[in-house]
Parts: sequence; C-alpha cells; structure tokens
Amino acid sequence: MDIRIEENTSGGRYVATVEGHDAEMTYSRTSPKLIIIDHTGVPDALRGKGVGQALALHAVEAARKGGWKIIPLCPFFKSQAQRHPEWNDVVS
Repeated sequence: MDIRIEENTSGGRYVATVEGHDAEMTYSRTSPKLIIIDHTGVPDALRGKGVGQALALHAVEAARKGGWKIIPLCPFFKSQAQRHPEWNDVVS
C-alpha cells in the first residue's frame, strides 16, 4: 500500500489511496518533537481492509525515524496504540 505525506506549517496528513479511494490520518505539529494525531478517516469501501492500521503503523514508523513523539487524540489511533504496546517508545 502506497502512503504519502502532505505537510504544511502546522501539521499534515498521511494519505493512502486504495482502489480509487483516499483514506487519511491527520495530525497537528505542536513542536519539532511532538505531533498530535487527531483524525483517521477511512471510506466505507475500504473498511476491513487494514487501511487504517497501515496508516497508524506508518505514523509510528515516521515518528521513530524523525525522533518525535505522538499524542493520540484520534479514537482509532488511540485504540490501536493500546493494542500495540511495542509502539510505546513513540506514543505518549
């Protein structure tokens, strides 16, 4: 699955395009070392296909690579983080 990043000065989003549909995970950057994931949106046509999980994992890997932490305000991301204690190194 190809996931791209779209950034601006205050945050951005991770976008996965699957079967002609876009799913997204948006975030706000509060500092160079901290982001807040605030929303995950997956179209009904992609539900149950692991797209949201792929976006969450992509965010975790980006945080590890970039050396920042994630505050999970998004209910979906928060529930995924609770299921994946191995993400605790980057999830606050």
